[in-house]
Amino acid sequence: MSSTFFQPRALSVAVLTALATLAGAADAAPVISRLTPPSNPLIASANTLARFLPGQRFDLQATVQTDGTNKIANVVFAVDGTTVATLTNDLTTADQFSGKTGLVKNGLVSTLAANSVVASLRGYANSTAGIHTLTVTATDVAGGVTTRTGNFEVVGLIANNGRPAKNVIIMLGDGMGAAHRTAARVMAKGYLQGKAQDRLAMDTFPNTAMVMTASLNSIVTDSAPGMSNYVSGNKAQNNQEGVYPDDTTAKFDNPRVEYLSEYLHRTKGTSTGIVTTADVFDATPAAIAVHTQDRGAGTGIVDQYLDDQGTTGLSVLMGGGRKWFLPSTTSGSARSTSTDYVLSSDITTGWGVAAGAIDTTRDLIAGFQSAGFTYAPDKSTLDTVGTPDKLLGLFTLGNMNVALDKLNGRRGTSSVTADYGFPDQPLLPEMTDKALQVLSKNTNGFVLMVEGASIDKQAHLMDSDRWIVETIEFDKAIEKAKAFAASNPDTIVIVTADHECSGAAIIGASVKTAQQLKDLATGAVAGTPTPATVVGTYDAAKFPSYTIAADGYPVTTDIDYKMLIGYGANADRYETWLSSAYPVADSTHPFAGSAPVSTNSPSTVYNRNNPAATYSTNTATNSYLVTGQVPGGGSNQATHTATDIPLSAFGRGSSLFSGVIDNTDVFFKLGQIAIGGAK
Repeated sequence: MSSTFFQPRALSVAVLTALATLAGAADAAPVISRLTPPSNPLIASANTLARFLPGQRFDLQATVQTDGTNKIANVVFAVDGTTVATLTNDLTTADQFSGKTGLVKNGLVSTLAANSVVASLRGYANSTAGIHTLTVTATDVAGGVTTRTGNFEVVGLIANNGRPAKNVIIMLGDGMGAAHRTAARVMAKGYLQGKAQDRLAMDTFPNTAMVMTASLNSIVTDSAPGMSNYVSGNKAQNNQEGVYPDDTTAKFDNPRVEYLSEYLHRTKGTSTGIVTTADVFDATPAAIAVHTQDRGAGTGIVDQYLDDQGTTGLSVLMGGGRKWFLPSTTSGSARSTSTDYVLSSDITTGWGVAAGAIDTTRDLIAGFQSAGFTYAPDKSTLDTVGTPDKLLGLFTLGNMNVALDKLNGRRGTSSVTADYGFPDQPLLPEMTDKALQVLSKNTNGFVLMVEGASIDKQAHLMDSDRWIVETIEFDKAIEKAKAFAASNPDTIVIVTADHECSGAAIIGASVKTAQQLKDLATGAVAGTPTPATVVGTYDAAKFPSYTIAADGYPVTTDIDYKMLIGYGANADRYETWLSSAYPVADSTHPFAGSAPVSTNSPSTVYNRNNPAATYSTNTATNSYLVTGQVPGGGSNQATHTATDIPLSAFGRGSSLFSGVIDNTDVFFKLGQIAIGGAK
């Protein structure tokens, strides 16, 4: 049986048996049920789903199903009619190929019959531009033969199209749609007589495109493919990063696609930097340097950062997530065997990476230090380390606290960061500035990804004030990147998001003063803060005016007649229209259930799903139920949306970004700018 179509589901044993009966044979011929890279199943023209830069590495793979009786003798991969690999089964170990070029992996999914195999050719590359035909032929021991054909494209680069960019900076506002950007501008810059009084840094970028964000398997992406698609040029499936889906259960053995960071490090000797306000194992930071089908496999993800630094060029890693770096014998550690990895020999040989080990007692901070990284556990250390060649900064056990709480901690008006145990955390622009200093030491250039992570995380929680301030913090990091690019014109900077979160919309402004909202919330005056009595639309919205402190951030978000946010992808929530002095407890912290965090922010005290949601003390008694449109899960959160998101570009080659583009297109534009050159 052969097919030019990508079939995402494995054929069942019953289907295979039926095929054999129809053929009149005692034993069914094998069937290739999955071919990787996937071809476009809907367009029978030269269009392809899988696209690569010249010489970009990726895995070829085929799932070969049997009727459960005959073993597979060999699998042959051919490109444009020329054999590139012949994998032969040694027939001594069930489902195991011999040889260094590929093997059939153990741990096949349960829907596959006995003797079915998954054959892989690792680290393949093709430098000839154009559409290429991939053919796989499998033969079983009884002489049954099956062939399946697909295709892929190598996207040619325009040579001598201008000077190549040496540095690539990706500013990624997680979950940041157009409304998030606008709300940050309203709060940080203000409007008067219909005119914005100033622009955000991202507003000043000269070129803009709209980006379609779908993943391989859904119109609504999560952050793993949302980021991975930008930096691999290929669609990944939700929860997966830097890989294609396969038919095995292992978390780290899926067919890989080479990232931009790996490609440029291998071809140009660049360095890689990752800066985030999230736990560094999180989907967005990992999806520029880590290959896994499970974005939650924290132990293996952070191990891969260190183990694969030779192929990624990783030189800067900053954010939260210290819990993954501590030995399992240390209090606060999250290392576990279930999220660790050991790679098979075909992957280590084909990609030149370490095999890994199940080593929950590993001291990963010490490992990074042995590899030449200077370690900063807090802002004070970050300020005094100078400019090392490599830098590791882990400022909390889980996600870093959000900007509003870090700022109020510095101002002496909040105990949130102290309650979490990490009062000395840097802000994102401070981390960005230090990363640029370290990475610019490499004369070959660098790829830097900076993530404003909690724009998304606080939008999930429908905590409007926190995500708006988070967006302002992110914009101040963009200022740092823009200033660097202005001084180093061989730099391209893009500002974008992996997806939109929550369906956020600026619905107007409050018609109440801050004190009036507080009186309603606490029951000091009769009534409930309903939209009919609080939300001013059209003319009644006027122009909310926030006072900006000397540190560049709002003195308070609870002003008279404040800006109000609605949500199109919200779960049920209770609304007072006021900010809370304490955030929803962050479960990524191992001690989030312990005092003082649990004392100040148990889910029963501040939760958007709780009618007693607080705004400044634990005394709110009145709130308004806003009925949601999405299930929200156990935590009753808002969800991502499929809405296109804006991308802004500045620097070398920025003019390439315009129109409506796919997220995978961004990769090829960056490749052209960094390799082929651009004006």
